Amino acid sequence: MRSGKRIEIMDTTLRDGEQTSGVSFLPSEKLQIAKLLLEELRVDRIEVASARVSEGELEGVQKITHWAAEKGYLDRIEVLGFVDTPASVNWLIQAGAKVLNLLTKGSMNHLVHQLKKTPEQHFAEIAKSIAHAQENGIAVNVYLEDWSNGMRNSKDYTLSLIEFLTTQPVKRIMLPDTLGLLSPDETNQYFTEITKKYPGVHFDFHAHNDYDLSVANVMEAILHGASGIHTTVNGLGERAGNAPLESVIAVIKDFTDLQIGVQEQKIYRVSKLVEQFSGQHIPANKPVVGENVFTQTAGIHADGDNKKNLYFNDLLPERFGRQRKYALGKTSGKANIVKNLEELGISLEKDELARVTQRIIELGDKKERVTTEDLPYIISDVLQNNSISKNISIEGYHMTHSKGLKPSVQLRLNVYGKYYDATATGDGQYDSFMRAVKKIYKSLKKELPKLIDYHVSIPPGGKTDAFVETMITWDYGKIFKTKGLDPDQTVAAMMATEKMLNIVEKFNQSPTKEESELYGNEYRAIAG
Repeated sequence: MRSGKRIEIMDTTLRDGEQTSGVSFLPSEKLQIAKLLLEELRVDRIEVASARVSEGELEGVQKITHWAAEKGYLDRIEVLGFVDTPASVNWLIQAGAKVLNLLTKGSMNHLVHQLKKTPEQHFAEIAKSIAHAQENGIAVNVYLEDWSNGMRNSKDYTLSLIEFLTTQPVKRIMLPDTLGLLSPDETNQYFTEITKKYPGVHFDFHAHNDYDLSVANVMEAILHGASGIHTTVNGLGERAGNAPLESVIAVIKDFTDLQIGVQEQKIYRVSKLVEQFSGQHIPANKPVVGENVFTQTAGIHADGDNKKNLYFNDLLPERFGRQRKYALGKTSGKANIVKNLEELGISLEKDELARVTQRIIELGDKKERVTTEDLPYIISDVLQNNSISKNISIEGYHMTHSKGLKPSVQLRLNVYGKYYDATATGDGQYDSFMRAVKKIYKSLKKELPKLIDYHVSIPPGGKTDAFVETMITWDYGKIFKTKGLDPDQTVAAMMATEKMLNIVEKFNQSPTKEESELYGNEYRAIAG
């Protein structure tokens, strides 16, 4: 390996990435991805299609080549073609492409059992395809399909094919681990052998990820002579996918002194667009682009970050256009909460922070993670709770909801230290709950306000496990509102109702200062 050597990045998201099961990009989507790859990320080359696949594929390539010709990028647009003179070359001409990636057989196994030809026949047909491309102004790179298996089991043939190609007018020889079978030791061994024998030849490495070794194999390839690496955004590709662009870029930058031109701060935005277009969800723990990768969950980590960044490494989120986050949950502690409050510009008193922390721990037991978007809801819920005397509380409940049967609720209320039970059915779980409350209040000769509005919301960006905030508007001579927060909508509504019961208890008493501030003139008008 030469110190400071520049490594080409050829991204094949639009060709090999589209072989992911269920992925098919529209022509307009292909063009948008191509623009981002070349102009935003600035990869060196992109492989955009396979020749002769479909009319849609032809339209997609034509869109890209038309744009690329205007931008001067045409020599960076590549198309996979086959040893089928003149069909693939003619297709490239129709598509407006200028670079053919010619697929040849890199193992004797493929040559004999798929093509049923001798090496001499195959080499002659390869030479014919290359010559026809050259005659039509098309540059040629050559793939050795199943090269890794060839090096393992038919090395003489595979090396003879490379030897032959060095006599041909090709720009690059591209060595794919087609079946994703290589170990890092083998990658090291094979690249060392080949690049030592052919020091002036440009070799690309095309890794697959069947054993989760694609990035490790990329490392070995570039450290032992490879001049180019093939990637896909988010690791898209057949079976377990290809070497992921995002990880390859980070590894090259952090563990070698090799040079690349990719703008890594644009990786995340491109990744998210490809996720959207492909319909392939990015796992939360996927390196570099996963949702959780730059999220500290344990409170001790946030505390350490406050104390000289004790839990930082070189993989800083800002490099990739992202931000470090501090998850909120049962393990987060005050340090994570303070970090999130700082981001929101909120400052709490010590006792308020303690109550918010405790509430987050309680809520964290009910859902996987509390998000920053949840935090204002939690603070509002805690501060309102703190301002209301809790003389009445829901001590227990059991709900049923079955098809063909009315929902029912068994409820136990604690009213000034005494327990009251009731059972009721209704049109829904909350309706059943309210009917049970009314039974208890009727026995106590207490009056309930009228429910006039019921509003449910979740924090912006909330997902399926998001908290639900239920805000209920009540009429008790004057209008007032209460709210509850919980991952379960019915429970959130019950919590809002519990607050209402305590407020109503205070309406005929003198309000505290906090209650007056919270409910203002409406409270004083009702209480007076």
